Amino acid sequence: MAISKSKHLEHVKYEIRGRIAERAAELKAGGANVIELNIGNPGAFGFQVPDAMNLALIRNLDKAAPYCNSKGIVPAREAIVADAASYGLKNLDIEHVYIGNGCSELIVMSMEALLNPGDEVLVPSPDYPLWTAAVRLADGKAMHYPCVPEKGWQPDVEAMAAMITDKTRGIVVINPHNPTGAVYPQETLLAILELARKHNLIIFADEIYSKITYNGVKHVPLATLSTDILTITYNGISKNYRACGFRSGWMYFTGPVAEAKDYMEGITLLASMRLCANVTAQWTIPTALSGYQSIFSLTTDGGRLKEQRDLTVKRLNAIPGIKCAAPEGSLYAFPEIDLQMYKFKDAEDFCFRFLEEKHVMVVHGTGFNYSKSAAFRVVFLPWTETLANAFDRLEEFLLANKR
Repeated sequence: MAISKSKHLEHVKYEIRGRIAERAAELKAGGANVIELNIGNPGAFGFQVPDAMNLALIRNLDKAAPYCNSKGIVPAREAIVADAASYGLKNLDIEHVYIGNGCSELIVMSMEALLNPGDEVLVPSPDYPLWTAAVRLADGKAMHYPCVPEKGWQPDVEAMAAMITDKTRGIVVINPHNPTGAVYPQETLLAILELARKHNLIIFADEIYSKITYNGVKHVPLATLSTDILTITYNGISKNYRACGFRSGWMYFTGPVAEAKDYMEGITLLASMRLCANVTAQWTIPTALSGYQSIFSLTTDGGRLKEQRDLTVKRLNAIPGIKCAAPEGSLYAFPEIDLQMYKFKDAEDFCFRFLEEKHVMVVHGTGFNYSKSAAFRVVFLPWTETLANAFDRLEEFLLANKR
């Protein structure tokens, strides 16, 4: 007798590691030279964890064998509080800081501890798909507010306002944005906060790419812009410090936290049930946050990430029928393809055929809960030579598929 998965997984998707990645693995096993532009995994492309963090990990191994407090070790949480204070957040209490096995675990816990069946959360479209998945896993409903490609993928705050109902519990803000690379100006963030203020909503501020911006664009931490709105901020060492495999991220509560006492007790319960996060990696957090911020040498003019980002934008926009807003932050571009010019049914068809015929893996926009145009995400972490090879293959593939 066939054993089926649970019903609440029927509408949960994570295409970044989904069918297209499975097919790419099959092609690689058969000897194909697949260029993987599907996942933001810096260590797989030669980006190094800072030496000081590796030393901190090694030197504290003897302290890492026992379980720690379910919220995380004190030195790491103290470092997170100090880091928040350095950019203007003066009222963060260490007891309101939770460390998890990456932000992914904390996002799922946040939704599981909050939502009842039918509760709604506003999530951007496109989004990082874990947010939609986490809402659905908690029996909630993800309501996708539009981000507008003609405006550099900025969120449509008016459309967001029109979606709020008496079932809405919060607003997810991903800034810098994955998958588009948009960075939101302060006036946009203030407008979103005003919606939260008016409707008594929680702000979920995903800021995992906070230090990865280009061309002098500044990231504004949402929690610094209000004291009267419950804000949960997510960050970690996976992107800014290239330590994805360490699986160490954090979230913290600011604003009227006394009103969220019961909610936080729910999160503490979930944190306790998994005993604690990876203790070994937590010992790298104080060193990461207090040391030299090497990410800035990668994102400035002449830096590797900046050069790869510039090449990606230049090559994509040079292809007829492709338009790509220049990402101001993160590790991704989100170009759109003109289906009137090329023989593809939709973005998913394009991505699968591109993989099969040219052995380049990108992820279709529907994998990020976006279907208003045929978009796809490109990860620009590989060296420029590899990216150039991928774009050469893309040009050849599109030329062969013109209408």
